Amino acid sequence: MTAKFASLAEVWDALSDLPQQDANALELARQRSAELTKPLGALGRLEDLAMWYCGWRGDPQARVESPQIIVFAGNHGVTAQDVSAFPPDVTSQMVANFEAGGAAVNQLSDCVGASLTVKPLQLDTPTRDFTQGPAMSEAECLDALNAGVEAVDAQADVLVVGEMGIGNTTCAAAMALALFGGAAQDWTGAGTGLSGDALRHKADVVSQGVEANKNCQGKGLDTLCCLGGREIAAVAGAILQARLLRIPVILDGFICTAAAATLHVDHPGALDHTIAGHVSAESAHAELLRKIGKDPILSLGMRLGEASGGALAISILKAALACHSGMATFAEAGVSDF
Repeated sequence: MTAKFASLAEVWDALSDLPQQDANALELARQRSAELTKPLGALGRLEDLAMWYCGWRGDPQARVESPQIIVFAGNHGVTAQDVSAFPPDVTSQMVANFEAGGAAVNQLSDCVGASLTVKPLQLDTPTRDFTQGPAMSEAECLDALNAGVEAVDAQADVLVVGEMGIGNTTCAAAMALALFGGAAQDWTGAGTGLSGDALRHKADVVSQGVEANKNCQGKGLDTLCCLGGREIAAVAGAILQARLLRIPVILDGFICTAAAATLHVDHPGALDHTIAGHVSAESAHAELLRKIGKDPILSLGMRLGEASGGALAISILKAALACHSGMATFAEAGVSDF
């Protein structure tokens, strides 16, 4: 099931008719968890993670064996507003680093046995400056969404989606403001390391962007078009495609969460197949996770993006399933029930 969406209306239709967990597999997983050689609940959240995963995979003794990590990259017209400590050229330079195996996500992918897919999206054609109007047309946004759809490996059994794009924390902050309200400074963080007047200027740009795109406020896919970027739309497309394939998703940092939030706003429940891999040091990430109802697995002060926090969380999910699916039950072990 890797058909492209022909319109944003088709994306809406998909969001209104999403696959759900396998109720039978989930119940069998719960029964198994209650019979393992441990006090009930002794593994804490690991137990919840294992049962959540088993329900989505339709297997009460599932394991993670084929994780996929995708890093999408895009460039942004809003960088003309001087919102980043680094120039847009760094996006393509980092893509080359990913492809050469030299980035953090390459090392973390190797650690958890994940395949890594790198997808640059029209880096020579930045989106438009959203302080002047929509960053993307509906057609451009749809193309990026479909790039995300096509990048998902149907054989993967868990997906982490990351991004690279100078200026994209500005996009994510503007998206969060448009989706959830508040003040621009509430959603605007340091990104590549801004502070003082530079950070205040970035918040002003975020506010200007939302003001210039008033019609998108409170609307997920419209916000994605008006204030997002190609890599952010691709992240949303990949998350949606994973749901259609019942592939569990581990969310990465602030930008990934902003992309996911567009699906959540348009259809509460669209992110039931996702968990938050970590909470980043980007100041608004914790609040954005609260808005979409996600409790992060890890809190390590990371703010790198590129799927790094989500990749690291694969190891926790693997551990949860190793215990759930590999431990003996009381009956199997000949141990008296606690």
